[in-house]
Amino acid sequence: MIKKLDELIAKVKGSPKKRLVVACGEDPHTIEAVARAQGEGLVEVIMVGNKGKIEKVASEHSVSSIFHKIIHEQETKKALNLAVKMVRDGEGDILMKGLVTTPDYMRAILNKENGLVPPGGLLSHVTVVEAPAYPKLLVVSDVAVLVLPDLEQKVKMLEYAIEVAQALGIENPYAYLISSAETVSQKVPSTVDGALIKVMAERGQIKGAKVEGPVGIDIAISRESAAIKGFKGEGAGQADILIFPNIEAANVFYKTCTIMGGASLAAIVTGALAPCILTSRGDSEVSKFYSIGLAALLVGMRGEQKQKA
Repeated sequence: MIKKLDELIAKVKGSPKKRLVVACGEDPHTIEAVARAQGEGLVEVIMVGNKGKIEKVASEHSVSSIFHKIIHEQETKKALNLAVKMVRDGEGDILMKGLVTTPDYMRAILNKENGLVPPGGLLSHVTVVEAPAYPKLLVVSDVAVLVLPDLEQKVKMLEYAIEVAQALGIENPYAYLISSAETVSQKVPSTVDGALIKVMAERGQIKGAKVEGPVGIDIAISRESAAIKGFKGEGAGQADILIFPNIEAANVFYKTCTIMGGASLAAIVTGALAPCILTSRGDSEVSKFYSIGLAALLVGMRGEQKQKA
């Protein structure tokens, strides 16, 4: 079981390199992160964008030109669409966002004719948080893509999160559907969804995790709080997965963890034909580096599963 993001990187280093296609990687943090990832043997980097800008920024930040390949396309949207096409055509294993806006990045992935979403697919954002105050990694969803997920979408969010948790070596993770209370009330829709999803898991409709819900965040991550409140659910205070009721709650949680709690994180978009790295343009080089490692780990696990099938 991987308990630290550095352990994740160590595991990926021992596997075959994955091909990382970067759309418009013309900002310092992206260039530093992908150069580090290639230098440490995680990936082979294919940069798609303005070659002159990429080389200039790399030089200004003392990054040597070790990229596997740079494909020149100075127009942003054309570079983005080309990067998506390369991944769709099997020329890359992972897509990464560079200096493009999140709406443009998501539109390119979601494009019905040329994007990366299979028919009937649903994209969701999964974040892995390493918080100093918590003894293991937390898999959190959804902080960036699904604004107000309905019951069906929450089930998909949970399934994606379970896959990520299993890639981290957590065979049967504790998954918690977060709400403001443990009592089911029609006035608080997230409590209803949490209760229904727990029943679905008990009936075998959701596999691979021990599911509890609805549950307050304190019970999910604090054994002391769970004991004080008399919560008897399995794994109380030991959550591996947190599924939040909406983007506001999830986004506030993860930003509070990072800014006030000193947490590190890795993040990907799941539900596409390949892992898509979606970090903020302001995120650190370290967060982007860890996100590359997480995406590579997931690609490796899927490859192993295909070989066994």
